[in-house]
Amino acid sequence: MKNKLKLFSSLALVVALILVLTGCTIGNSKKESTTNKPSGSGSSSDSSDSTSSDKVILTGDVNIVYLHHSTGENVWNGGVSKYVENYSSANNKDYQITELAFPSEEYGWENYPYDYWNIWVNNAGSSNYQGQPTLENLTADYDVISWKHCFPVGMIEEDDGNADVSSSTKTLANYKLQYSALKDKMHEFSDNKFIVWTGAALLESETTADQAQRTREFFEWVKNDWDESSDNIYIWDFYEIETEGGIYLKNSYAAGDSHPNESFSSKVAPYFGKRLVDVIEGKGDSGNITGK
Repeated sequence: MKNKLKLFSSLALVVALILVLTGCTIGNSKKESTTNKPSGSGSSSDSSDSTSSDKVILTGDVNIVYLHHSTGENVWNGGVSKYVENYSSANNKDYQITELAFPSEEYGWENYPYDYWNIWVNNAGSSNYQGQPTLENLTADYDVISWKHCFPVGMIEEDDGNADVSSSTKTLANYKLQYSALKDKMHEFSDNKFIVWTGAALLESETTADQAQRTREFFEWVKNDWDESSDNIYIWDFYEIETEGGIYLKNSYAAGDSHPNESFSSKVAPYFGKRLVDVIEGKGDSGNITGK
C-alpha cells in the first residue's frame, strides 16, 4: 500500500511539472503574437525586427495623406495620384492617397517649421487647432503622412542669438528647434510613417545669396543630422531635384516665379510616387531619397 502511495505521489508531481512547463510555453507564445500592432487607420504591419521601422512593411489597405500648398499642388497635378493608382493596380495593392491643403486658410496660409510645430506640438491633442487636424487626428485616419513647406521657407534670416522654438521668425536656430520637437512628436506614432520634403527652393532672382546658402545648410542638416535611420520618418529630397546641387531653383524648372512649372511637376511626380512606395514597402532607408 505504501509503495502505491509513493508511486501515485510521484506521478502527481510529474503531471504538475508538465502543466507548469506547458503553461509557460503557452504564455510566451501569446506574448510574441502581440508584437506586431496595426497602424493608425487599420492597415497591418509585418516586421522581422521590431527595432527597425524601415523593415516594417505596411500591408492591407494603406491610406496616405499628401499635405500641401501651391508647390505641392503643382507636383500633385503632375500625376501623383495616377502613379499610386497605376502601381496599386499593377501590383495588386490597395494604396489610397488623398491630398489636403494644410494648413488651410482658416489658420493662415503658412506652412513653415513654426506652423507645423504650433499645430502639432504646441497645440497637440484630440481637438483640431484653428480648424487644422493635429497629428493625433491625422494618424488615426492615415497610415502615411507626407508634409512639406513652400518656397518662402528659404527666406531665412541671420541668426540673432535668441533661438526660440515658439518664434515664427525664420532663422536656422529656430528651424532646428522646431524640427527637433517635431521629430519627437512624430516618434510618438510609431505605427505610422512620415515623409518630409526638403525644399522648395527659390529662384536666384527671388532671394539673396546668403538666404540661399542658409537654405542649403538647413536641408543638409535635415538630411545628415536630423534624419535617423530605422525610425518612422523619411526624407524626399525635393530641394536637391529642384537645385541639382546648387542653391537656387533652376530657371528651366520655374513657372515664371519660384513655383515649379508643369513640365517639371510631371517629371518629378513619379519620383515622389516611387519614394512613397519604397517607404510603405520597407525600403525607405535603402531607397534613393530623390525617388529616382
